Amino acid sequence: MSDRRPTPRIRTPHLVRDLATLDQALYEAVTVTRTPTLDTALRRLSAAADHSKLSFAVAGLLAVRGGRSRRAAALGVAAIGVASATANLLGKQLVRRPRPHRSADSPFPGRHVPMPDSASFPSGHTASAVAFAAAVGPALPAAAVPLGLLACAVGYSRVHTGVHYPGDVVAGALLGTGSAALVMAVASRRDR
Repeated sequence: MSDRRPTPRIRTPHLVRDLATLDQALYEAVTVTRTPTLDTALRRLSAAADHSKLSFAVAGLLAVRGGRSRRAAALGVAAIGVASATANLLGKQLVRRPRPHRSADSPFPGRHVPMPDSASFPSGHTASAVAFAAAVGPALPAAAVPLGLLACAVGYSRVHTGVHYPGDVVAGALLGTGSAALVMAVASRRDR
């Protein structure tokens, strides 16, 4: 007789259900946590990230500097294009996850931004912000940490303002990272 215990099998439907439960619990933990100092700042950050306005502003500043900065800006803008198209034209259409429910008696309605009409999964704001940071960072290392922190803050702001679940943000970050990797791979092939 063997002393080995059978390896437990991970059942996909159970794993998905557990991850959805965790996602909902994390979202609810954020929505009931009082953070008046952060509410206004994160609401403004979330709105400023609409249509990648923040990233495009940074790209414009980098492009004006010329040289490596201009190339970094071009890579970042291309990565935004790939991430945004993939998130909004493919991801949201395939998954169709409903946005979080915000009740009328929300404890902190002042932190909310308008609820988008599109599906929740993945977070397009996060995908674009991470794509920009991940494409600019290797080309311009001095910008890597500040842009990475900004992308993380944009992602968190989408949960904080009540328009995304944490899982949407994680998926957007992965999509953004992949988009940047694709853009950098194509750019390096063209440079050969």
